[in-house]
Amino acid sequence: MSQKLAFVFPGQGSQQVGMLSDLAEQYPLIQETFAEASNALGYDLWALVSEGPAEELNKTEKTQPALLTASIALWRLWQAEGGARPDYLAGHSLGEYSALVAAGVLPLADAAVLVEKRGQLMQAAVPAGQGSMAAILGLDDQAVIDGCTAAAQGDVVEAVNFNTPGQVVIAGSVAAVDRAIETLKAAGAKRAMPLPVSVPSHCSLMKDAAAQLSSHLDTLNWQNAELPIIQNVSAAAESNADALKQNLVEQLFRPVLWSQSVTELVGLGVSETVECGPGKVLSGLNKRIEKTLTLSALGSLAAFQERIGSNA
Repeated sequence: MSQKLAFVFPGQGSQQVGMLSDLAEQYPLIQETFAEASNALGYDLWALVSEGPAEELNKTEKTQPALLTASIALWRLWQAEGGARPDYLAGHSLGEYSALVAAGVLPLADAAVLVEKRGQLMQAAVPAGQGSMAAILGLDDQAVIDGCTAAAQGDVVEAVNFNTPGQVVIAGSVAAVDRAIETLKAAGAKRAMPLPVSVPSHCSLMKDAAAQLSSHLDTLNWQNAELPIIQNVSAAAESNADALKQNLVEQLFRPVLWSQSVTELVGLGVSETVECGPGKVLSGLNKRIEKTLTLSALGSLAAFQERIGSNA
């Protein structure tokens, strides 16, 4: 099987004030892309990304458009500089929206407003202080699922991000997540750490937000994907617009199957993943999932120029 290339797009947590600034100094296309998103959003997104403050950038309704736009700016730059066309796309949580834009399913302007709305709906679904997430290290997937079931006691706590073998994130109400942390420690977890987030993403507490998001998605003009996207909820390749949209709704309250998605990419013949966004979070995960993968990232000037220079 011929070696294939996949582009992967990061989700929340990869943002930082000053991201892509070194690239923007050399390539006007970066700020031009941010200007397009800013026009749709009604505020200067590049100023927020460049200058902060961090607490404003880290608000989920601001983080989501910022990361989406950063990823698409890098995608456009890759194309403009003659980068190879990937065989598959995938994105982690929010990153799936970047994959949709890269694949021509939605225009950037629509997607920027869409993820801003997504952030607002997620925050509104569970008032601040009522939801929680935690990372569980050192247990297999089923042990985490079983521990959540035992700790729920009629409340919500679920395994929501299968990031790598031995790294699973759980989410739910504060009390239930706290109980699950203790249950999973007792079951042998090496670490069980609460995460500094205000929204319990990808659990059933997000079903109301998903219903509202679905209504918003129906107002947009969806196209079939020009490149197949490995979607979070299925860990399978999809190109049909209707299926992409339905899976995106379900993504809000169903687990992110990232480990399974990367394994699927390798099974499809992918030998390299290029992280198209700030940072190297996904490259770190991917290395632990499939040690045979070649890993590249584009989030800094040096990293971008090194990879584009070896374009293949």
